Amino acid sequence: MKAVILLSGGMDSAVCCAIAQSEGFSLYALHVRYHQRTSEKELRCARALSTHYHVQDFKELSIDFLEEIGGSGLIDSSIELPVTEKDAQTIPPSYVPFRNSILLSFATAWAEVISAEAIFYGANSIDFSGYPDCRPRYFKIFQALIDAGTKDDTYIRLHTPLATMSKVEIVTRGVTLQVPFQLTWSCYTDPDMACGVCDSCRLRLKGFKTAGVTDPIVYRS
Repeated sequence: MKAVILLSGGMDSAVCCAIAQSEGFSLYALHVRYHQRTSEKELRCARALSTHYHVQDFKELSIDFLEEIGGSGLIDSSIELPVTEKDAQTIPPSYVPFRNSILLSFATAWAEVISAEAIFYGANSIDFSGYPDCRPRYFKIFQALIDAGTKDDTYIRLHTPLATMSKVEIVTRGVTLQVPFQLTWSCYTDPDMACGVCDSCRLRLKGFKTAGVTDPIVYRS
């Protein structure tokens, strides 16, 4: 069995990759760079994870369009990323408009070409930043899009095994699967030393602390 893994280099994608491997899939990793602030660091992490998991193929895709249209603090440094807790009902400025649909479209195209049976994506709808394209309803609809938009004899299932896990559950599952968390990166803003205060850092730190596990990466604060 073959699976395309959207491998960002973050902790969630690493755990998702480990789950796919534990389920017996041969791994084909896709890393998409869209000029996010920490893109070089994320790419290095994705490559290291691909080596660790002995993926069959690693493809790096770089796209300029998301940077050109802007609209997100991840790719436009003029948009401030908050360092305080946000209103749970507010979509944060780190949201990249319709990004998941773009990434999953690339993954679907590759999966169809190599006759992969699965796409694995480490999206989460419990402890997450409030992105609309991380909600369970979204992935259910995207599965219908895959079914409608591929050849009649194509069978691809979209797997989001972390969708209903809390961050502490993700950390715990990763420890069980011996995920090399030291090879992952979560910080939105700093490619050299994790800031410790952005949404992603705070969620990661909370997950490790609650799980009683030491986070192996170094933080600035």
